[in-house]
Amino acid sequence: MNLRSKRRLAADVLGVGEDRIIFDDEYSDLIQDAITRSTIRGLVGFGAITVAPERGVSRGRYRQRSEKLKRGRGSGSLKGSKTARVSRKERWVSKVRSLRRRLKVARARGEISKASYWSLYKQVKGGQVRGVKHLLELMKEAKR
Repeated sequence: MNLRSKRRLAADVLGVGEDRIIFDDEYSDLIQDAITRSTIRGLVGFGAITVAPERGVSRGRYRQRSEKLKRGRGSGSLKGSKTARVSRKERWVSKVRSLRRRLKVARARGEISKASYWSLYKQVKGGQVRGVKHLLELMKEAKR
């Protein structure tokens, strides 16, 4: 039972898209027999043909994203690459400075010896130490 032509005719009569036309299964024989615009209008009158409500764009994704942004998640309006915002050199300098600061504090507290201090200092300079946590692990090993 192909109702494609009836769907097109009903959509034209009602002034909506074909996807929004809904046929009631109970009136399928009447809909099959309808061949004129007036019969389609009659079927619309007693509810054999109805129009689905207009579907808008869902705001669910927007709500989810705005909720995350409220909490401080997400990149917001950052523009430019990672290196454009903070250059590789600046990142390196800040990392090395913080590592050296940690080393000095550890030496002053007597947590590491002078020899291990210089060994670790050179490792920091050579880029072998990934970060502060890694440095702390190396300091533990140096104690042994």
